[in-house]
Amino acid sequence: MSALFFCAPALERLAATSRIRIMFIDEAEIVVQAGNGGDGCVSFRREKYVAFGGPDGGSGGDGGSVILRGNHSVETLLDFKGKHHWNASNGGPGEGKNKTGAGGNDLIIELPVGTLVYDRSTDLLVKDLHDEGVECRIAIGGKGGRGNVSFATATQQAPREHEPGEPGESRELRLELKLIADVGLVGLPNAGKSTLLSRISQARPKIGAYPFTTLKPQLGIVELSDNRRFVVADIPGLIEGAHEGAGLGDAFLRHIERTRVIVHLVDVCPMDEQSPVDAYHAIRRELREHSASLANKEEIVVANKTDLLPDSEAVDEFAEAIGKDVLSISAVSGQGVGQLTERLWSMVGRNKPVERQPIELPTPPHLRTNES
Repeated sequence: MSALFFCAPALERLAATSRIRIMFIDEAEIVVQAGNGGDGCVSFRREKYVAFGGPDGGSGGDGGSVILRGNHSVETLLDFKGKHHWNASNGGPGEGKNKTGAGGNDLIIELPVGTLVYDRSTDLLVKDLHDEGVECRIAIGGKGGRGNVSFATATQQAPREHEPGEPGESRELRLELKLIADVGLVGLPNAGKSTLLSRISQARPKIGAYPFTTLKPQLGIVELSDNRRFVVADIPGLIEGAHEGAGLGDAFLRHIERTRVIVHLVDVCPMDEQSPVDAYHAIRRELREHSASLANKEEIVVANKTDLLPDSEAVDEFAEAIGKDVLSISAVSGQGVGQLTERLWSMVGRNKPVERQPIELPTPPHLRTNES
């Protein structure tokens, strides 16, 4: 019985790891196929008392296109791990009596807001689904073929020519999800990021007394007075070598690349022998190694678990050692948390646009239309 109790945290971590592999997916590769155009029809008018009816074969309908759309209700790319091929419907064939075939239905694929769409053949970014409702017609349906009525001339009044429908476009895509948040929480495992997120928002991440409790990114909306709000992202704790794949952080560092501000949470009462100064510099190295833009973001250094300290001397020494201002809080008791959220709003709100600006991307030539 004691052995089972001793292994419970390890079993729980294993179960949680299995869940995250099933529940949160932030990369996928798919193939999209637009519908083929319908074939044109060869037909001649056949009616009573009409001895020499002319051609009346209609054109085929256009194939449906594939459209990608950002949708806040979709949270992961899970559905695209199990289904790789996504096909729009074909256009119907033309019919007699000059009837055009039915057009194929467009296939609208709902993706999480923040998904980057890459063309696998060129590895170029095609579209950033940066906001709700942003769309991209990623593959255009084939045009329907003309029926024989279109080939009638003064000298050729009974043509038997027709056109087959054009094939729809097919594209191989790589999808990469980057969560969109104003503030990103970083720190070593057990720094208290999940506790802080649950304190300042309605998010309820899993909280535990062992490393890697957080196994997937968590988003929380911080509500302040006067209808002020901003979004905070908590990613799994980083360890040294995370940018090279160590631990869990490497797969999730991309999720804070869009943030405006980074809250660097440091445990000033660590259970291991690593000092807060070493912990701070370890995370800073990982941010620099991942990307220069991430390392250069505005940062608030926060000393957490200060309720366990007899006085502020340890925090003052920590601030002096790293050469930066340090804000003291306790995510458990709430001490200093209000000051933190107000400071975050002052950093986020002063440059917060009314609408999030998209990454400007040129439309590939084969996707351009008359309107563009």
